[in-house]
Amino acid sequence: MRFCVIDGQGGRIGAAMIRRLKQEYGEGVEVHALGTNAAATAYMMKSHANRGATGENAILHSIKVADVIIGPLSIVLANAMMGEVTPAIAAAVASCQAPKLLLPLNREGVKVAGVSPEPLPHLVEEIVKVHLKALLTECTKY
Repeated sequence: MRFCVIDGQGGRIGAAMIRRLKQEYGEGVEVHALGTNAAATAYMMKSHANRGATGENAILHSIKVADVIIGPLSIVLANAMMGEVTPAIAAAVASCQAPKLLLPLNREGVKVAGVSPEPLPHLVEEIVKVHLKALLTECTKY
């Protein structure tokens, strides 16, 4: 199973996600840290991602082989993260066939109805314990 974790700016959200994925699944999963900038990629790599890449082309190329894409909601919003998420990145992530697990963080002025604000650690835990568990269970049925 290959997880692509996408983040920008400082990479702290992606790093938290990668740390938790590695705690839960160890080396049974391959985690790619995809940063919109070098600082984000470097920070995520410190969380023991298997591979890392930076920039628009790296993200567009890498998500083609993703089994699951994980990141903040802003990775599907053109010009988010102060312009780091290019329209091409947002379109590619949104149209990728892989399931996407997005953290509903409200930094881009977008409110998602029906979602209550939770701190990042709670959101990361929900992705790992609820959504990924269900997704992996579904995948093993076939």
